Amino acid sequence: MLAAGGTTVVRADGPRFLLYARPGPGARRTRSLPATNDWSQPLWFPALSGFEDREGTTWFRVRLPIRPNGSIGWVRGDQVGTRVLHERIVVDLSAHRLRRVASGRTSDDVSVAVGAPATPTAPGRFFVWARVPTGDPTGPYGVYVLGLSGFSDVITDWIGGGRMAIHGTADPADRGHEVSHGCVRVYNPQMRELTDVPMGTPVWIRA
Repeated sequence: MLAAGGTTVVRADGPRFLLYARPGPGARRTRSLPATNDWSQPLWFPALSGFEDREGTTWFRVRLPIRPNGSIGWVRGDQVGTRVLHERIVVDLSAHRLRRVASGRTSDDVSVAVGAPATPTAPGRFFVWARVPTGDPTGPYGVYVLGLSGFSDVITDWIGGGRMAIHGTADPADRGHEVSHGCVRVYNPQMRELTDVPMGTPVWIRA
């Protein structure tokens, strides 16, 4: 049901993702989520599993970009489109490293800043929720932002509800340190290499 050797991601066919608590005949819709983010970019949700029920309907169990972190839901295959991604981003918090892995090979491996002790970067499995050029390389978010599906465990009152991100920084001294409010900071010249990371790309943050 899911593609081997890659990550199947799904996109809503309409203006919203229609979500179900359980798959199968008679499934009841429990909620819906917008099919686009705050920048009107189409969202792609990674599928964790999939199957075909006895009526021939395909279902996908997907990660959701909502609190609490780790939330999942089911979508009908006839209400979404699919594609397969062959890359992921892996962040090792203790080593202060970010790796981009494409088709099993590491294409980027860089030193990064992570959350300070009072505002730690939340570990977990997330995905790319937004891709935003800032237009201000010297600003607080550097040259570019990859917004993530996950949220800070301690910050809730910021715009976006404390959503985490991988973003640039103009300060090379940030690298290798625990200085952020929960985001992963990448030095601008290296962040530019990540601007083509597709929407829906899995992001694994490890303690």
